[in-house]
Amino acid sequence: MSSLNKWIFTVHGFGRPLLLSALHMLVAALACHRGARRPMPGSTRCRVLLLSLTFGISMACSNVGLSAVPLDLAQLVTTTTPLFTLALSSLLLGRRHHPLQLAAMGPLCLGAACSLAGVFRAPPTGCGFLLAATCLRGLKSVQQSALLQEERLDAVTLLYATSLPSFCLLAGAALVLEAGVAPPPTAGDSRLWACILLSCLLSVLYNLASFSLLALTSALTVHVLGNLTVVGNLILSRLLFGSHLSALSYVGIALTFSGMFLYHNCEFVASWAARRGLWRRDQPSKGL
Repeated sequence: MSSLNKWIFTVHGFGRPLLLSALHMLVAALACHRGARRPMPGSTRCRVLLLSLTFGISMACSNVGLSAVPLDLAQLVTTTTPLFTLALSSLLLGRRHHPLQLAAMGPLCLGAACSLAGVFRAPPTGCGFLLAATCLRGLKSVQQSALLQEERLDAVTLLYATSLPSFCLLAGAALVLEAGVAPPPTAGDSRLWACILLSCLLSVLYNLASFSLLALTSALTVHVLGNLTVVGNLILSRLLFGSHLSALSYVGIALTFSGMFLYHNCEFVASWAARRGLWRRDQPSKGL
């Protein structure tokens, strides 16, 4: 989806990232309207409104940054999301994590960063927006996880409840901040409109899948798996398009897979180390 959005911004010169974000939220509200449960307690509505604020600002910062920086650099910044999520889930939810899960963050994030470092370019303006979006993405996932698991909301209801306030926020910001930008595409720009519609539909599917996964696992697990997609994209690019990968990229891939193994098998690694006297059995158990 990021690749498609970047293509819209660069190839077609669509200089309205806030408007594109608002369209994403509008399509999400329309798509989830029929399947959403309407009654919701007042306390839950307040938490949903806070999530909508985080959701909208995160998407806006992501698209603004994506419109200004290369796609590989945008992915490089995104690889730090598990670190933000880990810190926020501990601070806001009081989650305890297995020490080996904490250790796994090193090779996981460093490996994904090294995988992209072979094509790294000098950081242009817009990196600040990407860093803000990365931090807010971690906060958003923590909020979503709490609503899905504690309030027992389903993915469709939560996406519908957050999309309408986010649309109002983003549409208002687009009217104020993008008033002097080039006019939106005309009805004759059928190819651009098709790409925008496809981007909106992919955004809905991505958010529904992300919400469903959050309900079953945790915010940290979702972003750990997200770093694996960076490696997957590089491997597919090498296999399908013959893209060149540097030695640093291969080192990064190995580090990412080792971090993934350590994160998801921390109990196995701890028991193996305990049998050899390298780990004490009274260490805290797996938190996420």
